[in-house]
Order: sequence, then structure tokens, then C-alpha cells
Amino acid sequence: MAELTTLARPYAKAVFAEASEKKALDAWSEDLALLSAVSADAGMLKVTGHPSLTSKQQAQALIDVCGDKLNEAAKNLVAVLSENKRLALLPEIAALYEEMKAQLQNTVDVVVTSAFELTSEQAEKLTQSLKARLQCDVRMTSEIDETLVGGAIIRAGDLVIDGSVKGKLSKLAEAMKS
Repeated sequence: MAELTTLARPYAKAVFAEASEKKALDAWSEDLALLSAVSADAGMLKVTGHPSLTSKQQAQALIDVCGDKLNEAAKNLVAVLSENKRLALLPEIAALYEEMKAQLQNTVDVVVTSAFELTSEQAEKLTQSLKARLQCDVRMTSEIDETLVGGAIIRAGDLVIDGSVKGKLSKLAEAMKS
């Protein structure tokens, strides 16, 4: 994973620089999300990894599947990645780009996993608390994992706050073993 990130970072930085210069951050987000999804498809992986196809043919296949939704710069990115045998990096490039965009916009994506669905009041309270703690705008999504029993796990970038009953029981069991 670290190797993929290292390989993808220069491409993500170049795309981010282009998007910032042209004031097209959201357009590039859409293009990269589409390219990431299409390139990760099992059928597309067979095409882009097929040894009998040239890099131009592989790039064109990916572009054709995306249709007219890609701008010329995104098509050029696909061509460059294909020429350098780096099409598999598209999901990682998209993720790095989104991190750079969020940092620029001073926002963070937070995923809250809880045993039960959060009420709108709970979600709002949690959003405000995280906004104060992280000192940036928070975009929150929630997931349900009934195995947590109760409480929640909050993930914001590298920060993970495990307030679940399952997590607390695991810590207690570990403490009792030592």
C-alpha cells in the first residue's frame, strides 16, 4: 500500500496543481472518481492488464467506457498512466487528490460506525464536537455495524476514536491477560 501511495503521489500532485490552476477541483473530483471506479472493475482490469493490447489500446478502452464524461486533461492523464503502465494507480491517485482537496478546503471526511442509526440530533451534536476538536469543517457519513453492541467508532483520516462496547470489552480482556 505504501508503495502504491509513493507511486501515485506525483500524479495526484500534478492533477491537483492542474485542477487548482484551472479552478476545476470539483470537476477533477468527478473525473477521478469515475476513472477510479471504472479502472477497479474486474472486467476492466482484464482489459487493462491484457498483454496483447498496446498501452494506447488499453487507455482507449478505459476512455471509451467512461464515454464523454471525461475532459481532455483526464483523457491525457489516462494516456500517460497507460504509457507508464500505471493505470492500476487510479484509485490511489483519486484518494490522494481528495485528501489534498480536503486539506485545501479545510474539511475532513468523518465516518461514524455505530450499532444503531444515529438520530439527526446525535449526528448534529457529533458533527459540532468534531468540528471544534479538529478545527475544520466536517463532512460526516454514518454506517451501522450491529456487532459493536453499543457506542461508536469514529474515523477522521488517521484519527480513530473507538467508543464502542466491543472495543472497550477487547481492551478490558487485554488488560486482564497482562
